[in-house]
Amino acid sequence: MSAPHSELPVIVAGGGIGGLAAALALVRQGFRVKVLEQAPELGEIGAGMQLGPNAFHAFDALGVGEQARKRAVYTDFMVMHDAIDEYQVGKIPTGEAFRQRFGNPYAVIHRADAHGALLEGVQASGQIGFVTSTRVVRIEQDATGVTAHDQQGQAHRGLALIGADGVKSVVRQQFVGDPARVTGHVVYRAVVDKADFPEDLRWNAASIWVGPNCHLVHYPLRGGEQYNVVVTFHSRNTEEWGVTEGSQAEVQSYFQGLCPKARQLIDLPKSWKRWATADREPIGQWSFGRVTLLGDAAHPTTQYMAQGACMAIEDAVTLGESLRVHGNDIEKGFDLYQRSRVARTARIVLSSREMGRIYHAKGVERLVRNDLWKGRTPERFYDAMEWLYGWNVQNCLADH
Repeated sequence: MSAPHSELPVIVAGGGIGGLAAALALVRQGFRVKVLEQAPELGEIGAGMQLGPNAFHAFDALGVGEQARKRAVYTDFMVMHDAIDEYQVGKIPTGEAFRQRFGNPYAVIHRADAHGALLEGVQASGQIGFVTSTRVVRIEQDATGVTAHDQQGQAHRGLALIGADGVKSVVRQQFVGDPARVTGHVVYRAVVDKADFPEDLRWNAASIWVGPNCHLVHYPLRGGEQYNVVVTFHSRNTEEWGVTEGSQAEVQSYFQGLCPKARQLIDLPKSWKRWATADREPIGQWSFGRVTLLGDAAHPTTQYMAQGACMAIEDAVTLGESLRVHGNDIEKGFDLYQRSRVARTARIVLSSREMGRIYHAKGVERLVRNDLWKGRTPERFYDAMEWLYGWNVQNCLADH
């Protein structure tokens, strides 16, 4: 590990999952790091998230695999049902054969717990400083470093800057300036205590019910003491990208004609958070001299592949590896990082759009969807997932 010559830190804009993962990766390469977070304290909003084997490979590479594992719930299978007639469209076992194939499990976890695992690693490093209530509004760079200006008029000097500032990234706005693509799909998320969750749905599985212009997801969290519930529908209104408080009445108004088993899910939560979703068109350039993008700032995606956070953690590992092979040369490292990540993350964005279409199929397209995986063996499912779950630190770099 070659130590950088400068005492200046690398600045990370954003203290979410991607930002903390980036900070850890940089410290492991000998850099000092300063994280600028706009919220008054570090944390994660949201509910559950899914972790593929690729995410555990990335956690391991960052030295926090054990912290993540002890907080996760390990599923026995992934399953898709038709929300109208309960037909089982596909079921993928995620037990021992899955672990043997991909070298790591499939799991579900509360977002706050995934963030907590990374935060433990960050705090243990002793090399990472935090400044909260601080939002980067403008970046300048020169031959020796970058200056990030915040909303209070303070200037933060660093060797380089990682824009991990999320789906509404200020860093991306300055360097790319592209518009968001609002989907019109609205996502409601809630966490329900086990005692309030229907017994006939208490499966140890990542479960999805797919219906016309809608779908519902549920899986256990925190040792099965809680359940994550997510419902998605195509809004009848023109949506603006953002998070608001939801209303039970709105959810109820969209889910007509569902089978009673699936319909139970929308009657459960006492309170909902409402996300009007968006992504952006994939771009070929994330690195601009001593500035690069990471996570949702680089490749915001819809949720249908359940890989948004996983991709951010992969990004961080790849960034660290790219700097390592270039002896911590910032610009060469950032270029290799970008070349190693653009096509893979674009595939997630585009596959997620297509998966959303498959989930929400209606009419004859629904019948086609329900026949798609008929008779498919677990091994054939695993083959189809190899490109996604076969990622690890040994194969993460493009040819260089």
